[in-house]
Formats: sequence, C-alpha cells, structure tokens
Amino acid sequence: MENNVQKEESIDLGKLMQILYNRRKTVGTIVGSCTALALIVSFALPKTYESTTLVQTRNGAGVAGVAVMAAMLGGGSGGSELNYIELMKTRTVLDPIIDQMEWDDEKDKPQAKDFAKKFLKIENTKQTNLITVTATGKSPEEAQMISQNVVDNFLAMQTDKAKQTQSTLIKFLNERIDEAKQEAEEARTKFAEYQQKHKVYSPDDQAKAAVAKMNAFDDALGNMVVKQKSNQAKLESVSAKLGDMRSSSQAFHINDNENVMALRKQIVEAQVGLVSLRERYTEEHPSVISAQEKIAALQQKLSEEVNAIVASKYTSLNPAQADLIKEQANAEASIAIAQASEAAIKERRAEKEKELENFPQEMLEYLSLQREASIKEGIYSSLVKQCEDSKIKEAMESMDIQVIDPADLPDEDKPASPKKLLITGIGFVIGCLISFGYGLIQYKKEEA
Repeated sequence: MENNVQKEESIDLGKLMQILYNRRKTVGTIVGSCTALALIVSFALPKTYESTTLVQTRNGAGVAGVAVMAAMLGGGSGGSELNYIELMKTRTVLDPIIDQMEWDDEKDKPQAKDFAKKFLKIENTKQTNLITVTATGKSPEEAQMISQNVVDNFLAMQTDKAKQTQSTLIKFLNERIDEAKQEAEEARTKFAEYQQKHKVYSPDDQAKAAVAKMNAFDDALGNMVVKQKSNQAKLESVSAKLGDMRSSSQAFHINDNENVMALRKQIVEAQVGLVSLRERYTEEHPSVISAQEKIAALQQKLSEEVNAIVASKYTSLNPAQADLIKEQANAEASIAIAQASEAAIKERRAEKEKELENFPQEMLEYLSLQREASIKEGIYSSLVKQCEDSKIKEAMESMDIQVIDPADLPDEDKPASPKKLLITGIGFVIGCLISFGYGLIQYKKEEA
C-alpha cells in the first residue's frame, strides 16, 4: 500500500518531458502567446520618463536656517539631509507643481503626500551630503519640470523662511540699536553742554595719561553691555521662533547648576584679568592673546555643559526644536555671565578711579562725561556691526543647497517605463509555467 502511495506521489520527469515534447506545438503556442501578449501590453502601457537633479547640502546647516523650518513644519529626527528630504515633500513645495500640471479631472488632482509617493523619489546618498531628486512624468518635459521645480520651490521656501527667522533677530537688534543710539546722543549732548558751560575742552597731559589707563575698563564695560543687549535680542528672537514652546534657564536650573556656576566664576575672573592685562599691553602681546584663548575655551566648555543639561531634559524632541532650546539656554547663560562680568569690572574700575581724586572736581566730571560718551558710542557702533553681520549671515543661510547637476531632459526614445524587455521576459516565464502545468495535467491523465 505504501509503495502505491509513493508511486502516486512521484513523477517521472523523463515521461513528463516526453509529454511536453510530444505536445510541443501546444506548448510553443502557450509560451508564444504569453510572450506576445506581454510584448503587446508593454507597448500599450503609457510611457513614463525620469529626470534627476543632484543637489549638495552645505555642511553644518544650522538652526537659524533650514533646521528652524524643520521645527516649524515638524521635521523628523536624523541629519539635516533627512530634514531637507521631508521639506521637499511639503505642500509649500509641491502644490505649485500639482497646479501647474494638466489633469483629466480636478478630482484626479492628488494631495502633496500622494503626489510625492507617485511622482518623486528623493534619496540621500549614505555618508554624503548629496541628495538626488528623481521625478517621473508622462513626457520628458513634464519629468524635467517636476524635478527642477521641486528644487527651485524648495530653495525659494528656504530663502523666505531664512529671511523670516533671521529677520526676527535683526528686528530685535534694531530695537537695541535705537536704544543705544539715543543713549549715545544723550551722553554726547551732556558732554558737549558741560564743555560749553565750564569752558573745558581738553584735559592736560596728566589727565590724559590717567584717562588712558581707564580705557581698558571702559572698553570692557562697553563690550559687556553689547553682549547683554545682543544676547537679549537673540533670546527674544529664539523665543519668538519657539512660540508656544517657550522655555527658560529656570526650567533647567542652568544658572543654579554647580558646573555652570563654577565655569561662570572662572569666565568672570578671566574677563577681569584680561582687562588688567590690557592696561599694560597691546592686543598683540602674548599674555593678552593667551588670556583671550582661555576665555574662549571656557565659554566653549560652558556651552557644552548647557547643551548637555538641555539634552538630558528634552530627549523626545526633534533635533531642530532641541537646537532652538539649546540656543535659548545659551543666550540666557551668556547674559548672566555678561552681567556678572560687568559688575566685577565696575568694582575694579572704581578702585582705579580713586587714583583720579587728586584732580579738580571740574576735571573729574569732564573725564567722567567723556568716558561715558565714549562707552555709549562704542556700544552703538558694535551693535550696528552685529546687525550687519546678521544680515550677511541671513544671505548665506539662503544658500544651504547648491544644485550640482540640474534636471536633465530624458530622451523621448528611452522612457523609464514600461520596461519592454522585462515585461516580455515575465510573459515568457508565465508561459513556461502554464506549459508546465499543462504538461502535468496530461501526465496525470495518462497515469490514470
């Protein structure tokens, strides 16, 4: 009985092949028909063409540019290239292209999400900052138009968003500039009125020498005020970008953190030490350069510490939002340091001013008003320079993407699909499978 079952289940391949050979006309007809049908289908299917644009992202794209846009539009986690790819699929980029294309029926017009799935393939080459934008169209011109317009619309959106976000900082800086300009004008007017009233227009050589020693303190105080004003503008700018996601250093207890407090104390001491060195040496002196490098290293260490604190609190946020909050926290920490440094420098300056007590009261008032006017003028000039630098940065951030290879125009005789050889080959394979099934049926009949 077992032998009979095994006999029924086993197939004599030699006999099966003989059956197929004997019915080779039928087998040939099946295979030929399937192959021919597949070939006809491949010619009947509508042609589609592909056009590719290659772009390069600028390394180190920061928060103020596309990262900010990613935060606004809900950009995903991952590198800046992934943010770019997702931004290229947004309605802002794709809707103008969809409206430009011809559709048989308005109901057939797809949403941006569906359009991206059907007509676009945007990929980032691993370990590089290159992105390929491949578009599919019904004609070579349509494919080229889609690929090119995706990049063009993205660049336009990027430029617009970068201007909006960076202009927020410029707006707040301009407010500080207006304040500083008014203060400088008031100090200059007050000094001029004093000169006219007391007929004192120039101090003697001894007074000039004493004032020269105070210049380092005056410059440092002006610098601290500039840092406070510029960081306050930066803080307000970032807070405006974050909108409802407002946060402050108090939420992280940054200014109460032991490491931050220790670094802040070191920076303040280094700032005061630098002022003392500038009393005696020029900016090119090795001691001054070394002190400046020490302050820069401490500030970098402080920034890393603040970033680590923020990162530990906001592990669930996407990178763009986390970067904005880090920027906000760093601005608040910088303001606190500038305020502490200003207080320490003022204290040291007060000690130095005691050396001027031997001068007549009128001369002391003259020198005080002169220094005040000089400080206010310096603050105003520095803020104007920072504003101009921000405008330059704004222009540069609109160039985060560079087109390496523009969208190509596909050859009309070489469509991307349908792939005739592949479809014909599939038809041939299907024909062979059907023929094999036909042979098995005939085999069973003869066995029965």
